[in-house]
Amino acid sequence: MSNTKSKKTKSKTGLARCMELASDRKGLIFLSALLSSLAAIASFIPYIAVYFMIREILNVFPDLVQLDMGRIMNYGWLALAGIVANILLYFLAIFSSHIAAFGTLYDLKVLFADHITKIPLGYHLTIGSGRLRKIMDENIESVEGFIAHQFPDFVASITAPIVMVIILFVVDWRFGLASLAGIILAFIAEFIGFGSGAMKENMGKYQKASEEMNNASVEYVRGMSVVKAFNQTASSFKKLQEAISGYTEWVLKFSLGWQNCMPAFTTIINNIYLILVPVGILIGSNTSNFKEFSMKFIFYLLFVPAIAGVLNKIMYISESFMQIDGNVARMDEILNIPEMPETANPQKPQGEDVVFDHVSFTYTGNNEEKALESVSFAAKQGQITAIVGPSGGGKSTIANLISRFWDVTDGKITIGGVDLRDMAQNDLMRQVSFVFQDIFLFKQSILDNIRMGNRNATEEQVIAAAKAAQCHEFISKLPEGYHTVVGTKGVHLSGGERQRIAIARAIIKDSPIIVLDEATAFSDPENEYLIQKAFEKLMQNKTVIIIAHRLSTIRNADKIIVMEKGQIVESGKHDDLVAAGGRYFQMWNHYTEAINWKLNGKAV
Repeated sequence: MSNTKSKKTKSKTGLARCMELASDRKGLIFLSALLSSLAAIASFIPYIAVYFMIREILNVFPDLVQLDMGRIMNYGWLALAGIVANILLYFLAIFSSHIAAFGTLYDLKVLFADHITKIPLGYHLTIGSGRLRKIMDENIESVEGFIAHQFPDFVASITAPIVMVIILFVVDWRFGLASLAGIILAFIAEFIGFGSGAMKENMGKYQKASEEMNNASVEYVRGMSVVKAFNQTASSFKKLQEAISGYTEWVLKFSLGWQNCMPAFTTIINNIYLILVPVGILIGSNTSNFKEFSMKFIFYLLFVPAIAGVLNKIMYISESFMQIDGNVARMDEILNIPEMPETANPQKPQGEDVVFDHVSFTYTGNNEEKALESVSFAAKQGQITAIVGPSGGGKSTIANLISRFWDVTDGKITIGGVDLRDMAQNDLMRQVSFVFQDIFLFKQSILDNIRMGNRNATEEQVIAAAKAAQCHEFISKLPEGYHTVVGTKGVHLSGGERQRIAIARAIIKDSPIIVLDEATAFSDPENEYLIQKAFEKLMQNKTVIIIAHRLSTIRNADKIIVMEKGQIVESGKHDDLVAAGGRYFQMWNHYTEAINWKLNGKAV
């Protein structure tokens, strides 16, 4: 199953989309449908067998001595065979559909996980991790459940009514017509409930509210330290409170939407006797062959419970169709997000210089809200290029664009003379190492977390990288050393420790271009000095771009670029910029004043 396939027919929804997703296993799907149909047919055999048994009895009544017990026993075995066939065929149908469903689920989760790594990073920030988690854990799982369970039941719910109606009319068209009237009334009640636009709208809004509540809940849990620090509660966390209120509103509207149609449907299908009995009385009072009438009437009295079972399954399937429509639509909403385009003819860079050529970028698509505007500079191989400026000036945007988390709006970024858009993504990732301000460590061993920079690295190489990043000492003191799993058994790392593990990850990757987004932000003065010394070896003959907030860390940079409001306002070496008395000079004065600032006054 490919992502391209999913996009070609993105207009498909519900059952059609599920069948498309499972198209690689259509043989199992068709087998499941056939077996489910046969199981539905077999389910009526016991009713017919019992009817023939009663007919044999009534034919000789009251002289039961003439009753052919052999034939009675044969009908009994026929009834048993129908029950066994129904169970066995349905089991095989479910077995086949489950094999297809589990394979589809695996492919779909891999496809979804792969797709979200290829879409621009901005979508992750706007969609939210809670919503993505719900789609992967619930919406995609519902596709598996639909294929495994609801699809065989859907086929049975089509086959069973057809066979049922045929049987009803074959035995006696008058009783069949009476039974059909009850079935039609039940379908009308069902359509009023499931087929109304209001119910479908409520289902969609209910699912959207559920996603928003998931997002808010994840954010609330992640910010628990802030919530506790400021003595807040769930009810005071406005976003979560509004999400819960919205979810409550729509879940009630959705649930209460059944308050009329569901009781009506249940009442009708369980009381078709109310139509059948008056018709039976009317026919019986005008019949000339009461024995024949009695046999047919008894058959319908026996058969009516089967009608309730069949229609109940249809109601269940109808609800599943409403849910799968919404679930698949939300999944496809993510799958239809365009991936970062890959060039058909990737080029190899000839060198490691990073050049911004009149780069402009907007997160929103609105040219009036540019995060960068006509930014041009060159970061040379073997040199350190530092980017400084106030918050919101565009520093981190530059780092993100180098990693091609987004594509530029205008202009171009080149590495070794090749536009990033003309490079294969894998080649780009091999060229560049990143250490960002926000560090994420997987719930794996520290060894595996560092080895993410180079999957083929030996344990000795990992340890060497950890020593260079000044984190070998604290790792060695952990319960299982480098094999300690982050976040288990009370193992929690400080911000500085996590930062140094991320630096070790970049060191072991050993890429020719290094982007550091305030890599020493969580380090104390002693460790900051040690890390800077480690960087001296790491940075030799490499292109280094540092996004800096601590101006002391970039005094010796070969070039300092000052950003403000998305534009370059100054560039040069530290001493030259200070001597120029411009924006960097002001920032340097503020920085040194903050370092030398002391509290005046007496302690109370």
